[in-house]
Amino acid sequence: MDDRTNTIAGWVLAGCAAALGLSIASGMVFHSGPPEKPGYPVEGAAEAGGGAAAAVPIATLLATADVAKGAEVFKKCAACHTVNQGGANGIGPNLWGVIGKKHGHLPNFAYSTALTGIPGNWDFDAMNAWLTSPRKYAPGTKMTFAGLGSAEDRANVIAYLNTQGSNLPLPAAPAAGAAPAAAEAEGNVAEGAPANTADVVNAATPASGAPSVDPAAAEQAAKKGE
Repeated sequence: MDDRTNTIAGWVLAGCAAALGLSIASGMVFHSGPPEKPGYPVEGAAEAGGGAAAAVPIATLLATADVAKGAEVFKKCAACHTVNQGGANGIGPNLWGVIGKKHGHLPNFAYSTALTGIPGNWDFDAMNAWLTSPRKYAPGTKMTFAGLGSAEDRANVIAYLNTQGSNLPLPAAPAAGAAPAAAEAEGNVAEGAPANTADVVNAATPASGAPSVDPAAAEQAAKKGE
């Protein structure tokens, strides 16, 4: 009986030791921390923090926009919108001549108040913001389209829409280096004025090697001269 008990106890201890060993080994192989290097890198993930700062103005993109490519991209919108002159409204309004018109300009379409409540017109910047994210541009809009993530696609579509009854002059692209030049101009001080506090202090301090004047001694010398 004792030999049988000892045998069972030995098997139990051996099983516990094996389980402990497997637990330690699996912990070394399958750790729960984040991987040092992702197995499947996501394009654009590293630039997510600086994408907004590096955004190209829509006016710059419009200067090289491709109307034919814009017509192709517009096919994504054709399920809800017509763009021909006198075209019928669909789920969305007809877009003939929309560039430059005020928000909610068609009297025969039931726009959402989220859109008609936005002041201003469909200028190039407004259309770019709308196509980027309709829900952000007009929170509460009935339009369910998520938007166009490509700035080039948006520029091409806007250029295409502009040829469909609007034909407005494209906005001038900002000159290269215009922003830094303006910032430099704002940072300049008036001619002849000290550039900073250190210059003021240096201006009031005698130059190295120049004799300093004691006010008390000067007063005594003046009295003797009298």
